[in-house]
Amino acid sequence: MNHKNTFKLASTLFFVIVLIMAVFISGCTDRTTDSEQADGIQKITFGYQPSTHQIAYITAREKGWWAEDLAPYGVKTVDDRLFPTGAPEMQAMLAGDIQVAYVGAAPVIAALSSGLDAKIVAAVQTQGSDIVVHNDHPYETPADLKGLKIATFPPGTIQDTILRNWLKENGLDPETDVQILGMGPGDAMTAITAGQVDAVFLPHPAPAMIENNGVARSVVSSGSMLNDHACCVIAVSGNLIRDHPEIVSQIVETHIRATEYNAENMDEAAQIYADDQEWDVELVKKSLEEWDGSWIADPNLIVDSTVEYAQVQYELGYISSPLTQDDIFDLSFYNTLDQ
Repeated sequence: MNHKNTFKLASTLFFVIVLIMAVFISGCTDRTTDSEQADGIQKITFGYQPSTHQIAYITAREKGWWAEDLAPYGVKTVDDRLFPTGAPEMQAMLAGDIQVAYVGAAPVIAALSSGLDAKIVAAVQTQGSDIVVHNDHPYETPADLKGLKIATFPPGTIQDTILRNWLKENGLDPETDVQILGMGPGDAMTAITAGQVDAVFLPHPAPAMIENNGVARSVVSSGSMLNDHACCVIAVSGNLIRDHPEIVSQIVETHIRATEYNAENMDEAAQIYADDQEWDVELVKKSLEEWDGSWIADPNLIVDSTVEYAQVQYELGYISSPLTQDDIFDLSFYNTLDQ
């Protein structure tokens, strides 16, 4: 082979190699970009629970606000998952199945203590749960609960935390003086109606639904057990906070919009909830008239109460060490919005 042919062959091979490398690099670049988009902002999954505490999420979904407000940031799909209580919801968040949770503040604390990478960025609601006692049992003071079976949400939830702390403050040992059974709202409502438990401590609208069956009555509201206590919040994954803070700001802003809309349109909010859960709208309205809860968005209003939950959970042995405000909250998203 002469030098001319050798040079020609070498040039051809060089060109082919360069072309293959260019295609490979281009392909890798495209795949990385697609992956980043898919993992970043194309889809967001919310978690929520079947309670009037969290109507703001449902209203924003039914009005199309989540999809409309998040689309400019590249979010193509807004999905959700319904959970009976906060414990399985936080398990799903720990597993990465949801990025945003409408959930009680107490389950967030328990999950943070277990390694959850997330922060509370907004409040959703305060108070709004009742102790409901079966008509077979008299009730005048907390001492009348001694010896009873009480169904409430599982350990580490708002209701479980408040109930156990309140019993202790009123001279009852939650481990020996009563039998506390962890249940979701549907199971607890069925249990008290069937006489399988003597009392329940549940968020609204469950107390109104139980009373409507004529077998039990509300005797203590959660606000009288712990005044102005935090209840539901919005928790957002650490990845979303760090990588897409603009989306988190929009989530908080949309939540504020829905919260204010519900407060100004109570009957419509009740109808939206009733349609979502297939419940009687008149009972939902009755619940909203009777509960001691308030829909809010400002997380600054619940900081002290939530940090107190962390201390209570530590004393109950639910978490290994108390958590601080900075461990639990990122207030910057709410505080930097134009109110």
